Order: sequence, then structure tokens, then C-alpha cells
Amino acid sequence: MFLLLPFDSLIVNLLGISLTVLFTLLLVFIIVPAIFGVSFGIRKLYMKSLLKIFAWATLRMERGAKEKNHQLYKPYTNGMETIMDDEVTKRFSAEELESWNLLSRTNYNFQYISLRLTVLWGLGVLIRYCFLLPLRIALAFTGISLLVVGTTVVGYLPNGRFKEFMSKHVHLMCYRICVRALTAIITYHDRENRPRNGGICVANHTSPIDVIILASDGYYAMVGQVHGGLMGVIQRAMVKACPHVWFERSEVKDRHLVAKRLTEHVQDKSKLPILIFPEGTCINNTSVMMFKKGSFEIGATVYPVAIKYDPQFGDAFWNSSKYGMVTYLLRMMTSWAIVCSVWYLPPMTREADEDAVQFANRVKSAIARQGGLVDLLWDGGLKREKVKDTFKEEQQKLYSKMIVGNHKDRSRS
Repeated sequence: MFLLLPFDSLIVNLLGISLTVLFTLLLVFIIVPAIFGVSFGIRKLYMKSLLKIFAWATLRMERGAKEKNHQLYKPYTNGMETIMDDEVTKRFSAEELESWNLLSRTNYNFQYISLRLTVLWGLGVLIRYCFLLPLRIALAFTGISLLVVGTTVVGYLPNGRFKEFMSKHVHLMCYRICVRALTAIITYHDRENRPRNGGICVANHTSPIDVIILASDGYYAMVGQVHGGLMGVIQRAMVKACPHVWFERSEVKDRHLVAKRLTEHVQDKSKLPILIFPEGTCINNTSVMMFKKGSFEIGATVYPVAIKYDPQFGDAFWNSSKYGMVTYLLRMMTSWAIVCSVWYLPPMTREADEDAVQFANRVKSAIARQGGLVDLLWDGGLKREKVKDTFKEEQQKLYSKMIVGNHKDRSRS
């Protein structure tokens, strides 16, 4: 027993040194840069390295498929999806990738081909789960803890410019730490168009992390329903430092009350711009669906923002009907990175001859055009409802005509 004591002490010392080194690295390379909003370029170098690995792995699979006489089923798969599905429901499933990102092996082309590729995939699993996941959880815990403590302390300060200054920088610092917890690599375009006080920022909605993506580059008032648990603790702390707009569950259904609260907020030009996602649900990063008109009825200046994710590094889309929040966050934490582009569009106002629906559609079209997304008129609420058979039958008829037409052309030739 006494002989084991020195060994136990050595283990404890090594563990303590390891934790100290890890915390120092986190502080120097992640937390401090997040406080000042700077980057050492490590994430971009990481992204470029991943792209080279993905390109090599995809090339190896294509060669292996040819050697084994594997056929590519993608055109036939797309055809079958058209017959079985429609342009609405396919917006609620993950995007199909043209190349392998070492995260999935479900595609026909991504089956076992060589030992080398299988080893590479296994190495990726170890890196993502044994190194990146613990690091990201530590960063997320740090960011959320600092947000709760920081906003609570700021809340005790007297109202004035100093309180606003501290609140802004506490929010930005904590969101930037959370962004690094996802290894998010974000490119912001046209920052001169960023939302200003007294306005409404509207954006297409792919994921709950859209909020973090935007709030790490700007200072917004959030709108949402009051929650319990950890989310409730965060909301109560945040509202002490900043005038966020939280609604009780019973109030959310009262459209007139919601409109009144939002109108009162935007009429005060000293208050922060409100951040709203008018689709009301997450869409799979390929399109923009119908914007609810409520945000466009209150007569405020609208600042459109387009967000487009790069699915090669990780699928940011949250399919809430398939994954719970915990499962979704685990998928995000174990992806390679979250890479996206954000475009701030010029502010837009409602024209004299325009109703709220027309204004909403004009804003939506501008976002879709800038983000390279498909502009759809369908309501995103169909995500939680069964699509009418008439919608599917229409797509089936179109695809059948296409097949019959191709068959007749071949017969004539």
C-alpha cells in the first residue's frame, strides 16, 4: 500500500499538470481571442486541411467503385424521390452530399471499398469523439456560465451608457466563445448593412445556432417564449442586462399582444434591433419558405440577413421531428466544424401600395436570391403536418410525363 502512494501521487500531479496546460491553451488560444473578437487563423487552416482530406477520400472511393464495377444510383434515386415525395417535404431532410465528409457511410457510393478508407474513417471518429467533443463541451460550459454570471452582474449596474457598454461586450464575448465551441468558421459580408436600433432583423432559419451565429457579430434583443430549467435561468439572467422580449406560454397565442409588445420595442430608437426568424421552423439549408406576416405588420425598418451553411463539414439543419435538442447538439458537437456565410442586405421598408404579405414575400425573395436558396411559397408548418396527397400526385404526374416523353423520343430515333 505504501509503495503505491508515490505512484498515485505522480498520477495526480500529471493529471493536474495536464488540466493546467489544457486550461492555459484554452485561455490563450480561444477565450482571450473571443473576448477581443480576433482570430489566429487556426480554424481556417483546419478547414483547408479537411477539404484536402475529403477530396482525397472521395477520389479513392470513385476509383474503388470503378474497380468493383459499382454503379452510381444518384439519378435513379432522385427520380424515385420525386415520385414518392414533393418539393415541400424534401426541404425537411438533410442535404445530399456530392463528396464524402467522413461523417456518414449511408450513401450507396460510401460503402466499404478499401481498408485505408476504413482506417481513415475510424481515425476521424476518435478525433471527433475523444478530442473535439470534450474540448467543445468545456468551451460551451465556459461560454454559458460566463453569460449567466456576466449578465447577472451587469444587471445590478445603474441604467446608462456604461451598463449598455458592459452588456454588449459580455453578450458578444460569451456568444463568440460558444461559436468556438462549435468550431464555427463564419464569413460575414457587407457589415455596413448590419441591423441598427429600432429595427427588426429577419433571417432564414436552418438551426437553433443561427442565433449564436448572428449574435457573435451583433448585439440583438431576442424574442421568444419563457422556458424553464437551464434555458429559463439563462433567459432571466439575460433580461437583467438587456431588454429582451420574452412571452409567457399563454401570451404567445395572442397575436395582438405580441404585435403590441414588438411595436413598443421598435418605436423606442434607443432599444436594440429585434432578431426574428419569420419562417417559424427550421428548413434544410436549401430553400426559404413562407414568412409569417406578423413581423412585417408593425411598420419598422427590416434588415434582411441571409445565412448559408456549407454541409461538407457538418449538417447544421435541425430536423426537430426526428432529433431532440440533446441529440441534435451532440451531432453538432461531433461534426468536423460549422462553416457558413452571412450576408447583411440593405434595409427595406414597406411601400405605400404594399400589404404585409407582399412585403414579407419581397424580403424573403431578397434573402433567397443572396443566399442561393430556392424561394418557396409553402408554409414551413407543413413540417409538422401530413402533406396532402394532391401535392404528391402533382409531382408524380410531372415526372411520369418526363419519362414518357424521353421514351417517345428514343422510339422515334
